[in-house]
Amino acid sequence: MAQRFGGKHSPDGKPSDGIPERGAYQGARRTQAGGRVNVLFLAPLPLIWAAFTSGPTGLALYLAALGLLLLAAWLTREGIVAQESYEARKVARAPGFPRKMAGSALTGLGLAVAGCASAGGLVVPVIYAALGCVLHFFAFGPDPMRDKGMEGIDKAQTDRVARVVDKAESYLSGMTDAIKRAGDRQAEARLERFQVSVRDMLRTVEDDPRDLTAARKYLGVYLMGARDATVKFADIYSRSRDAGARSDYMMLLTDLEENFTAKTRKLLTDNNSDLEIEISVLRDRLAREGIRLDDTQ
Repeated sequence: MAQRFGGKHSPDGKPSDGIPERGAYQGARRTQAGGRVNVLFLAPLPLIWAAFTSGPTGLALYLAALGLLLLAAWLTREGIVAQESYEARKVARAPGFPRKMAGSALTGLGLAVAGCASAGGLVVPVIYAALGCVLHFFAFGPDPMRDKGMEGIDKAQTDRVARVVDKAESYLSGMTDAIKRAGDRQAEARLERFQVSVRDMLRTVEDDPRDLTAARKYLGVYLMGARDATVKFADIYSRSRDAGARSDYMMLLTDLEENFTAKTRKLLTDNNSDLEIEISVLRDRLAREGIRLDDTQ
């Protein structure tokens, strides 16, 4: 039976069942790994024609230039994705490899090789290399080169948090890939809303790595179970369109979201309590030293 979908752009102007539209979740942001980056993949393609209308030397040089420019485009896109992940976190390590800057260097090298094929000599390739490298750098900027938000935080502890966060993100990616097989937009939107609550917990743990112990079961066992349930639901629903399986899966996501949200709030409350205890201890110590905070204001 056909199912009617609603949304803010539908004639009734109301969202469907209170579920946000696909992509319309809190904190969502359009990725920058498109647009100008896609142009980088398209711009070198005319070199294919130049390669196969040239002699053996020109063929080799043009194909080498094409490969270098496509590799530069891929590195640039991966660098932008890594930078977006870095900027989305309050506590993050700099990317291990400067992909965008490598893309700038490869762009210059690729243009230099193309210059050798078309003009020969050294002057033209050097000009192409300098222009390509500089323009690419100004267009896409440098990679993050410093860790962020790690001052005064134990490195071993942050490493453990980073591993847990990366594993949790892999579970979320697996859920996103699996739900697409179901072909149900409401289920996809419902899953995205659940993922927002998971990422709220991830950001909370990154802000205070001491919360990792309390949140480890949620970000490990529970999230892995949610991933497995999503895979099974997608397999069943894509074959049979079983309404009962869909209802059970939606209820599971609701229960999980409520539990993740409640646990995140408890982590934040515990952090506030710890701060209040530290302030109280500091006030008592200052009072014993004969210092009153009211007198210093």
